[in-house]
Amino acid sequence: MNDVELHPLEPFLPEGARMLMLGSFPPSRRRWCMDFFYPNFQNDFWRICGIVFFGDRDRFVDREAAAFRRDDIVRFLTDKGIAIYDTACAVRRTKNTASDKDLEIVEETDLDALLRRIPQCKAVATTGQKATDVFTSHFGIRPPKVGGCSDFMFDGRAMRLYRMPSSSRAYPLKVERKAEYYGKMFEAEELAG
Repeated sequence: MNDVELHPLEPFLPEGARMLMLGSFPPSRRRWCMDFFYPNFQNDFWRICGIVFFGDRDRFVDREAAAFRRDDIVRFLTDKGIAIYDTACAVRRTKNTASDKDLEIVEETDLDALLRRIPQCKAVATTGQKATDVFTSHFGIRPPKVGGCSDFMFDGRAMRLYRMPSSSRAYPLKVERKAEYYGKMFEAEELAG
């Protein structure tokens, strides 16, 4: 049996955050090109953000280092009020891959506590099926289709859950098409456009 991995990062919760992006769990450290969320250089999350907000898929990419520009990313997220974390805080990798299908969740993130730490947040976006399943199961809400959203209440706060396409290259959609989905969501939440 594989060892239990604890989440290696603290939640990124900038003051005044209005949106929370939730993945499932980071890949193993050997796949990281930076010490932050979506650290695998083969994952397109930061390219999607570059396209949506700057019209430049390489806005957060350091090609020479084959890495993402962490400091630029942190400034961008802080400026936009976008928080990031994951729906699992402890997992086992059943096949030693970064794939969600090979993750066994040992402990889910305390989503209530997380949302209470960002009281101005009105929208949550899940960036994959496993994250969506954990979130919708916890809150007892119907999972939206990819690109769609569902309304829900939390502590008297009217909120929306968006289901975004996975930014993993294993998800069969071009990065530009994924960016269209993300762009519509960020525009709806008045974070882009």
